[in-house]
Amino acid sequence: MTSTPRGRPRSFDRDAALDQAVRAFWENGYEATSMADLKERMGITAPSIYAAFGDKQALFTQAVEQYGHTYGEFVERALAEEPTAREGVARMLREVAVEYASDEHPHGCLVISGASNCTSEEAKALLRSQRLANTAALTQLIQNDVDAGILPPTTNALAVAQYYGAVMQGMSQQARDGVGPDGLTAIAEMAIAAWPAVGE
Repeated sequence: MTSTPRGRPRSFDRDAALDQAVRAFWENGYEATSMADLKERMGITAPSIYAAFGDKQALFTQAVEQYGHTYGEFVERALAEEPTAREGVARMLREVAVEYASDEHPHGCLVISGASNCTSEEAKALLRSQRLANTAALTQLIQNDVDAGILPPTTNALAVAQYYGAVMQGMSQQARDGVGPDGLTAIAEMAIAAWPAVGE
């Protein structure tokens, strides 16, 4: 008869545990999410968390990456699949209105709110770099349309990208404050109407 070696770590579903970490950080933010919270949500011991993911900061980094590949993927997909920046942004904002207010997961956006009121410079820098990268990618899409003559040559691509980034940040906070998809959709439509018109 073969016995299980003593001290053998308990097996667990790594992806499912990481998803629970994503939701914990998303709901409470980096600062307010303790290791005790993570142990309870992930259903594994602290030693297992450290062995599989590293310390809290390392786990947060992996959670943010996982968020981008799952819950937040619709943003990148909308911008990539539509033929113009305007159509991509319009689709993105309309989907934001639904996703940010969905009751299937915490409201808002982890990348926007995950390090609010946070003393960890690493956590703040991680999310700031992600937001800046998103702005840079959108700026390039807009500039491509300017170069192609789809948008006026006077269009300030960076300012437009920053504006829609600010709209998304506002929609995230509105969703966390309880505004539903209808209210967020109204905001999205107003922002879409502000897109630079061809020929201006």
